Amino acid sequence: MTDIIGIVQIKGGVGRSTVSTNLSAYLSKNHTTALIDCDIPQGTASSWYALRAAGNKVNNLVIATAKDHKKMVEHIQLLSNRVEYVVLDAPPRIAEITRSMLMLCDLIVIPVGATAAELWATSDLLETISEAKKNRPQLEYRLLWNKYRTSTKSAKYLSGEVELEASTLSTKLGFRVAYGDALANGLSVIEWHDIKAKQEVIGLTNEIITILRG
Repeated sequence: MTDIIGIVQIKGGVGRSTVSTNLSAYLSKNHTTALIDCDIPQGTASSWYALRAAGNKVNNLVIATAKDHKKMVEHIQLLSNRVEYVVLDAPPRIAEITRSMLMLCDLIVIPVGATAAELWATSDLLETISEAKKNRPQLEYRLLWNKYRTSTKSAKYLSGEVELEASTLSTKLGFRVAYGDALANGLSVIEWHDIKAKQEVIGLTNEIITILRG
């Protein structure tokens, strides 16, 4: 059985590809995993994978690209029962491909930072997810605090506000240069030298697996 995880957020710059690539890389250490880059033509995840392949670090990870929902569904059908996990890197908008993800995913992870703009975008996305759950009540979704700074008042205030809207993963990804540096080198932070970033990604992945095993 294949578990499908969508990394979804309708605002740009919140770290969808960072989450997708790190999650995929760590999952692939012990599980067959596919990463589908649905943010085309930007293709951050695809570029990351190309660097990774050049360094012979793909291991159990394969990649596909989907410019629309039909191509995404086609890839998922081909990968179903061939890999243990499929990770979908969504585009920064509510489009047909995003709505299709809500009908196909077992878990939606919503990266959000502690800014008002991201809070507003997340509220709009949660409304769309609530509508989807009327047809798919089994759909699970969680907020993920990304680029998180525990010392800022806005982070503490806004995290409390959003937690009223949806369940939040206990793991938070900090505001660390390691994430950007690892991505630029086709690596995950698991293969980088920031111990705290490594612990965050390990914690996030284990938490996601626990939810899926439910």
